[in-house]
Formats: sequence, C-alpha cells, structure tokens
Amino acid sequence: MRIYALAVYLFLYIPIGIIALFSLNAGRHATQFTGFSLQWYGKALGNPFVTGALQTSFIVALASAFLATIAGTLAAVALQGLRGRLRMIYDAALYMAVMVPGIVIGIATLIALVTAFDALNPLLSSLFGSSAPQLALGKGSLIAAHGLFTMALVVVIVRARLQGMDRSLLEAAADLGAPPMRSFIQITLPQIAPAVLAGFLLAFTFSFDDFIIAFFVAGSETTLPIYIFSSIRRGVTPEINAIGTMVLLASLILLITAQVILRKRRN
Repeated sequence: MRIYALAVYLFLYIPIGIIALFSLNAGRHATQFTGFSLQWYGKALGNPFVTGALQTSFIVALASAFLATIAGTLAAVALQGLRGRLRMIYDAALYMAVMVPGIVIGIATLIALVTAFDALNPLLSSLFGSSAPQLALGKGSLIAAHGLFTMALVVVIVRARLQGMDRSLLEAAADLGAPPMRSFIQITLPQIAPAVLAGFLLAFTFSFDDFIIAFFVAGSETTLPIYIFSSIRRGVTPEINAIGTMVLLASLILLITAQVILRKRRN
C-alpha cells in the first residue's frame, strides 16, 4: 500500500515538478532545457497582458471570497437551527452545489445572467433613457458566479466548527438576557473565526484558479487562467511555465495556511 500511495503521488506531482523545472529554462523552447535562468519570470511579470489578467483575477477572487465568507457564515449559523426533513433538503442542496461539475454551473449561470440582462436592460432604458447603464457580462458576473460557487465551501467549513462548539455558552448568554446578535458577535464569532478565515482563503483560492466557470461568464474580461488557456493554444513556452509555477506556489501557500488554521482550531 505504501508503494501504491508513493506511485500515486509521483504520478500527480512529477508533471508539476517538470513545469517548475522548465520555468527556469534559459532557452526559448519549453521542452529543451539549456540551463538555469529566471528571465522568464521577469518577462511574465513585465507582460502587460499577464499583469492585467492577474489584476482581474485578484479583484474577482478577493471580492467573491469576501461575499462568500459573509453569506456562507450567516447561512451556516442559520442552518444549525434546522432539524428534520427541512435540514435534510438544505444539506442535499448544499452538497449538490459542491458536487455539480463546473461546466454545468458555468452554463447555467450564463443562461441565467443573459436572461436577466435581456429582461432588465429594456426596463433600464425606458426609465433612464440614453444614459441608462447596460448590464453585461464582466467583473460583476464573475464575482457573482464565483461567490455563489464558493459560498458552499464556506458553509461546509463553518458548519463543521459550529457542530463542535460548546453550546452551553450560548445558553448561559440567553439566560443572562443577551440578545441573539450580541451572543453571535461576542460568543459565536470568536469561536468560529479560524474556520471563517480558512473558508475565506479556500474561497479565494478556488476563485483565483477557476477557469471553467470564468470562461462562460467573463465576457470581455480576461482572468489569468483564461489568459494561460489562450496562450497555450499557440504552444507552451517557458513564460507559461513560469506563470503556472507562480500560480501554483500562491495557491499552495493559501491552502497550507488554511490547513494550519484549521489544525490549530482542532487543537
């Protein structure tokens, strides 16, 4: 079993290691290693298309993670009070949001947004005339789609913490006359804060790395995964390897940070 596990990990991580190695290639060909150099990292960071896509991805990931964390935390607290069949229905809907393939979420979100825009844009034009804003796909649709998708992750993480929380503190606060909002701010929130932060980091990582959903709802915007996909259609270069390595390192740092926070919370 140990040999089998080692073989699985090698199969998963050797290709990633090869990408990181060839990102240090001094030559211009991605598959011919001629020496070590950091030139491609400098060229990637100096490419205005890369920096623009990186900025878009960062803004979308930060905004969607912020919204998903707030909505997911409140939803997790509310779901704790449900019992019986109603809770079973909500649990099924929650886990379906995590299990549904990204391409299905992307297509469904695209259809929903386009339908809503077609209905709202004529209404806005009739109310405001030629100066009416026109709703279209872009950063807003990206933030909304990623926020809805990653909210389910936040709910799962925060609910796991809520289930292990000492309920006697809330009961004591209620006996002393504390209103629900004050109990939430002073008792519940400090105890679930590590889980909330971990949920935020995971939501940020999933949004930043997402390609499938973003491909459908980005409109004229270009996120970093979309830029990488467009670039590799013309061939893989050491610059693409450098971009992929930097994204991988950033994602690993966020995921490891989230795991450390959750581990400390369990201890």
